[in-house]
Amino acid sequence: MGEAVLYEVRDHIAFITLNRPQAKNALNRAMRRELQDAYTDVKFSRDIWLAILTGAGDVFCSGKDLFEKAPEEDGSVMSNDELYIFQRNIHKPIILAINGPCLAQGGGFALNADILIMSERASLGWPQVKRGISSVSGPTLLPHAIPWNQAMGYLMRGRPIPAQECLRLGIANEVVPHEELLPAAQRWAAEIMENAPLAVHAIKEAARRGQEIPFDKRAFLARDIANRVLLSEDSKEGIVAFREKRKPQWKGR
Repeated sequence: MGEAVLYEVRDHIAFITLNRPQAKNALNRAMRRELQDAYTDVKFSRDIWLAILTGAGDVFCSGKDLFEKAPEEDGSVMSNDELYIFQRNIHKPIILAINGPCLAQGGGFALNADILIMSERASLGWPQVKRGISSVSGPTLLPHAIPWNQAMGYLMRGRPIPAQECLRLGIANEVVPHEELLPAAQRWAAEIMENAPLAVHAIKEAARRGQEIPFDKRAFLARDIANRVLLSEDSKEGIVAFREKRKPQWKGR
């Protein structure tokens, strides 16, 4: 990665930081390219079991960089929408540590994540109507995450949802004092990683792939995925460790 996105892998966790604080972490082509590289590594690297995404500065993401001169695109860099759709199909846990306002396309990252930890200073919103434009992530995701009238109330007014209201509506998993944001995200990561990574990834895969299909097909899909995990080394280790009354040693294989 480069300057627009900081990327580091430690102890099977990928730490991804949007790093254009001077531009309120607005998504320009450089950031999209580097975030695409980070997501690709998270998705395909066997050494990565989980990812934490946050932002540098006071804003998590202000959405598309409206001041960037439209670059010539050759198809090698995902669009804003393609990025959060790609994120949605990474079958590894993604925790968002939302450090401040999370707006527009940033909301796509939030509602396609698995765990949302929000600073007390954070908010979630789609202000596009105030600028005479519409949104993709707002209407396609928010009405499926909270009651319709609540979603429309925020989207049609272009008003942000404060962190505590996100918690009340069931969007956020936890709201913490600002200085405790990353420690809280790492605490959630540590609890998830106490479990077998392949089993955790399978849970997400079955849930995500089954989200929009009928129940019987969801059940068969989940069974196929669960059977695949049963063949793993970690599955055998988990059963042996249970019998021996010890903590299992996961390998991600």
